[in-house]
Amino acid sequence: MTLALLALLLVVLGLLGWRAVTRGRGPYRRFKKLTSTRARRRVYARWLLESVLVMGGLSCVVLLAAWPYVPLALRSAQEWAPVAALRDFLGTPPGVVVSVVVLVLVAAALIAPVLLLRSSTEPGSGVDGIPAVGDIRALLPRVRGELKYGAGLGLQAGLFEELLFRLALPALLFGILGNGPGAFGLACLLFGMLHLYQGASGILVSTVLGFLFAALYVATGSIAAPIVLHALVDLRSLVLIPIAVGGAWEKA
Repeated sequence: MTLALLALLLVVLGLLGWRAVTRGRGPYRRFKKLTSTRARRRVYARWLLESVLVMGGLSCVVLLAAWPYVPLALRSAQEWAPVAALRDFLGTPPGVVVSVVVLVLVAAALIAPVLLLRSSTEPGSGVDGIPAVGDIRALLPRVRGELKYGAGLGLQAGLFEELLFRLALPALLFGILGNGPGAFGLACLLFGMLHLYQGASGILVSTVLGFLFAALYVATGSIAAPIVLHALVDLRSLVLIPIAVGGAWEKA
């Protein structure tokens, strides 16, 4: 059984590595040079379909193969002393207060940068004038017709990337390693490397976010929590910022 899981892991790593490297070398570089919104929409549509097929397909295949290990990986991570102490604390009245404060801070962290960008970006500069961590400016929709693709990419990333990197891959890795915290940690590192095309800073930020999403899943025991948060983070970048800062909704 372990050999079968190891073989599946190698296939998954090969596909993820191919996707990360090929997007960075060719398609994304060409996409950054496109000026026609019609051409950009065609690429958006292709990327959206590719993401659903690749990430959604990998999620389904890995979950089918490693499903018995999903609760075992979660339980192992939750039994890790730091996590167990955190979960015990969150079950107390002070822990509930801290949880509410954290939710408020997360909401502020999602909204405040948009307000700051709106006030500091020069009018008419569009998305090209938006400060960004990582090479992501080209991804941001520039006109109203591109926003639906931004929304689609954000929603599918929230769903399929969380199913793969927070549910399926940790279970697969746990079936091989037998260590929950290690399985989740390795899955987060792989999640960061998937964003190779965004450069070093993009990889770093994505890795940190991966650990945040994993911590949320392990702490709550619900995959829905990181799915929602991941989708909100991506929708802020791919829909809210282009509308509020780049003026995408006003441009046909």
